[in-house]
Amino acid sequence: MLGFCLHTKADDYERRREYDTFFLDAMLERQKGNADAAFDLLRRCLEIDSTASEAWFYLGAYYSEMKMQDRALAYFTRASQLSPDTPIYIETLAQSLIALERYGQAAEVIEKLYNIDKSRQELLEMLYRLYLQTQDFENAIATLERMEAIDGKSERISLAKSSIYMQLDNREASLKEIKELSERYPNDMNYRTLYANTLMMDDQREEARKVLVDVLREEPNNYRAQLSMHTYYMAIGDSLHADSLTHSILINPNTSDEDKISMLRQEIGHSEQTNGDSTQVLALFHEVLAQPKPSATIAELCAAYMNLKKMPRDSIEQMLQLALQLSPDNASARLQLVQYAWEDGNENRIIELCKAARQYNPDEMAFYYYQGIAYYRKEDTDNALEAFKNGISVITDESNPAIVSDFYSVMGDLLHQKGRQQEAFAAYDSCLQWKPDNIGCLNNYAYYLSELGWQLERAEQMSYKTIKAEPKNGTYLDTYAWILFMQERYSEARVYIEQAVQNDTTRSGVILEHAGDIHALCNNMDQALEYWQEAFLKMPDNKLLRKKIKKKKYIKKK
Repeated sequence: MLGFCLHTKADDYERRREYDTFFLDAMLERQKGNADAAFDLLRRCLEIDSTASEAWFYLGAYYSEMKMQDRALAYFTRASQLSPDTPIYIETLAQSLIALERYGQAAEVIEKLYNIDKSRQELLEMLYRLYLQTQDFENAIATLERMEAIDGKSERISLAKSSIYMQLDNREASLKEIKELSERYPNDMNYRTLYANTLMMDDQREEARKVLVDVLREEPNNYRAQLSMHTYYMAIGDSLHADSLTHSILINPNTSDEDKISMLRQEIGHSEQTNGDSTQVLALFHEVLAQPKPSATIAELCAAYMNLKKMPRDSIEQMLQLALQLSPDNASARLQLVQYAWEDGNENRIIELCKAARQYNPDEMAFYYYQGIAYYRKEDTDNALEAFKNGISVITDESNPAIVSDFYSVMGDLLHQKGRQQEAFAAYDSCLQWKPDNIGCLNNYAYYLSELGWQLERAEQMSYKTIKAEPKNGTYLDTYAWILFMQERYSEARVYIEQAVQNDTTRSGVILEHAGDIHALCNNMDQALEYWQEAFLKMPDNKLLRKKIKKKKYIKKK
């Protein structure tokens, strides 16, 4: 028997040594980032000793990394069972349960962890949220009371308890929480105001009014109390006193911009519902904006209201300009001013606004677009191209595909004007990657390809999409007819060029010349001459057209 016992101890020692070797090797591989090797070594560890909690734990971590959450949970559970007093195992188990949305089980595990280490008060916060998630309101309140026993009463905890009591339809307990808070801090008028608000929610309006009167007697400029009293007067239908308080609240320097904006929106809504006098609302806006440190957001809201009431545009622009002065990075106000300048055809104003925008809003693509188009209208192609190139530099995966597509489309047009055909076609390709049905790009790309005699089959396919989209567009019909002409499909070309002429209200010289060319190669010289002569009246400097008329035959452009 003695020999057997010695053999067993030696065997256990050898297995322990073997386990330690494999585990240390696994940790070394883990540190090196060799996950596969570490994983295999840890599995070998469990084959040697299935009670080794650390091996279960680290294998669980690898399963978690592999997104095998159920398997990970099983391993974390086993690790915590084998070492029930190891905090990291218990906490990781709780996190694994939360990841699987098993909130009730997670709460049980966190309770166990907190009992091990009561210095970790953040665990109570986690418990509170878990109990809320499972709608275990009784335990949620009990947890808040444990937090309160440590830190004392606070607005956050009292409000949370009051809210839960309201969900439990225990109005008395809900009100008691806020009352105790206000009594604990009698000199804090905000807590007393909060108590008044809770009374109003409980339909105890007269009691609420008494509390608010006391607060305002001690602190006449307490805007929270003013807001609550305003709510009281609105509830009892006393509009005279409510309006008086509205004015006081809006000019109160302690009132937050957020509350001012909320109140102004209420005033706008009330005025619209009752067909009120817009001048009274505007008077409120102007008085608020006349106070020190006015808000750009309030100025912008005023501009929106003025627009709603169809006030003169110059007045709206002045308000938007004020918003911009108060907040130079206000992109929406600047963009509205750009749009007004766009409507007026004021290219210089657009350029001025967009240049400033590029300093304050460098990632806003719209400003590059408007600036580029303004330069384009002024026939300043160099600056237009520079604006569009800079705009493209801020493109992201979240950018609006339609705007990006237009950027590339206009760039293609500009590059074509400069004779940089390959770059132009590359820009058109980028345009169509963002928006395959950009009709303007499809038309221009197809036409410029046909002029060079390049990729005519592809040009025809692109052009056909445009006439399917807009079958009465004379320009698009002309492009399609001209591509057919370049493919020597003269009879088909004649059908479409006639439709182009019929739908072209401007009687474009280019379209008329094309019509003449197509009829000439359809052996209809009389009709061709009629079109050429009409086209020549539009383009008297066209020497090639003069030769066609003189020689009465189609002459190919060199």
